[in-house]
Amino acid sequence: MTWRETIAKTEAFLEGRGVPDSRVAAESLAARLLKTGRGFLAGKADAEPSERELEAMRRGMKRLSAGEPLQYVIGEWDFRKLTLKCDRRALIPRPETEELVTLVIEDMKRRSNPFVVDVGTGTGAIILSIAMESAGGIFLGTDISADAIALAGENAARCGLSGRVRFAVADGLDEFDEPGMFDIIVSNPPYVESAVCKTLDPRIRNWEPAVALDGGADGLDFYDRYLTDALNLLKPGGSVFFEIGENQGAALEKMMRNCGFSDIRIGKDFSGRDRYASATLET
Repeated sequence: MTWRETIAKTEAFLEGRGVPDSRVAAESLAARLLKTGRGFLAGKADAEPSERELEAMRRGMKRLSAGEPLQYVIGEWDFRKLTLKCDRRALIPRPETEELVTLVIEDMKRRSNPFVVDVGTGTGAIILSIAMESAGGIFLGTDISADAIALAGENAARCGLSGRVRFAVADGLDEFDEPGMFDIIVSNPPYVESAVCKTLDPRIRNWEPAVALDGGADGLDFYDRYLTDALNLLKPGGSVFFEIGENQGAALEKMMRNCGFSDIRIGKDFSGRDRYASATLET
């Protein structure tokens, strides 16, 4: 049996068990074993997998059929220019968050050696990407989960960024008390309403860490905390950048205005939904 046949049979098996994007999943399992990208599988399609490789495919199929996310099964996922280790210690990086990084990098161009902190860093995807794609700056990622910070550190080493990005266990920004410490605060905080968390796809609800999803009754708990902290911790002219829920744009705009921020912007994702909120602390 060739890899082409193996991938086809894997796809059919997964589709029959309701695994979403079964073709992508089957190809991703094969590509991981063959140490290549999905786009290069055609060059190996006529080769025959070893028994060891077939057994590994079977294990992956079993895990996917049990509802485990593909990213955790293959153990890594691409985010912008990085390939990051992914497991249950942190939320899976998502394409929407890539644009949040773009917004921060654009803002950094008007600053000299800015101090950027990523609150709730998880895998480290945001702060590692910012550091990778920026000429200079000071970069810090924080998370309440020591397990997530360990994973972020592993990703920093994997991406050759251990010397440029620091990580620390912290509950939000509570550990910092030096006024005017940061130029930029960026975060993809938990923003799903508590009641909605119970209705999420089981592949999210049962596998990804709840602490990275649940944003309280209205999903806005963490924005309120971080904006209040930002008033003290941002330098004059400093900025905040958040990923937000698709129905939270108006609420974030009001919260930012009430806190005295200016240049408030609510940005949309590629699907046309509100997804980003940014603002600047007046000088």
